[in-house]
Amino acid sequence: MARETEPEEHESPKPFWSGVVTFGLVSLPVSLFPATRGSTLRLRMVDADGTFLERRFFSGDELEPLESADIARGYEVEAGRFVVIEDDELESLEPEKSREIDLGEFVALPDLDPVHFERAYVLVPDGGATKAYRLLAKTMEAQERAGIATFVMRGKEYLCAILSERGILRVETLRFRDEVRTPDAIGLPRKQDADAGDVAELAKAIRSLQAKKLDRAHLEDRRTRRIVGYAEKKRKAGTDVVEGGDDEEEAKESTTDVIDLMQVLRERLEGKVRARRATADGGGTSAPKGKAADRLDDKSKSQLYATAQKMEIPGRSAMTKPQLIRAIRRHAH
Repeated sequence: MARETEPEEHESPKPFWSGVVTFGLVSLPVSLFPATRGSTLRLRMVDADGTFLERRFFSGDELEPLESADIARGYEVEAGRFVVIEDDELESLEPEKSREIDLGEFVALPDLDPVHFERAYVLVPDGGATKAYRLLAKTMEAQERAGIATFVMRGKEYLCAILSERGILRVETLRFRDEVRTPDAIGLPRKQDADAGDVAELAKAIRSLQAKKLDRAHLEDRRTRRIVGYAEKKRKAGTDVVEGGDDEEEAKESTTDVIDLMQVLRERLEGKVRARRATADGGGTSAPKGKAADRLDDKSKSQLYATAQKMEIPGRSAMTKPQLIRAIRRHAH
């Protein structure tokens, strides 16, 4: 009889952000994972020979591209007049770094208008917080309440709603009031009473199209499938195929790991994984020294920026990923 081998230990991916949900005397360590990801289709900008193109800034009619040190940000106070704000001034206005999701209040679910939802994340319990996580999720779901909280991520303060669905806590970052258009601003007609006969007729039409549940096939990205299929057809025919550049670093920056959130959540709730705490703003990278500087290629642009920020490298906010790597290596040596 064949001997069963132990499956390889599943290595939990690093969280996007880690911290603590706090309210009252409750302190719940959690990790934050994006619940969504961008389209898998990416069309790159290349020239006729397949070389990668990059965006450059130019001043007025001058033909020479500007260097990052020559670029500043300006707030327009009136037509044609700007107040220039330097990078260090912007950084001084950033909120204080914090590891807390400060849960300020609980509101009824109907009070939350989905139009304010901006981006979804999944909260996963850290370490031994499984019991507290389950208790909070179950209680919130039973009372049909959502938590309203604030937290700091990558130098920006976010307002968010914490929701519980089927024992899982989800975070929705919220748009602020001035980011949402009102019906009056859009120009919608005023509400009027509808004819009872018309309502009955429309209700009949809706019932004829009712489905017991959403057909998951509706969620497939048909456009991407069509474009990829067309590109493959041209590749096989040898039409318009060019050899691309060797911009490896740019290509790395564009790729994102596909994270199986349900697998991560299942393991955390079953206590199989000891969560590795990741600090905010790119995993707590520190100034590289020696061999550490040679591993910069594997870091994301946000992690590199966090390192450059700690090293006080000037002009870092306008740098591309390759430029950040070169600047950090120069500074480290």
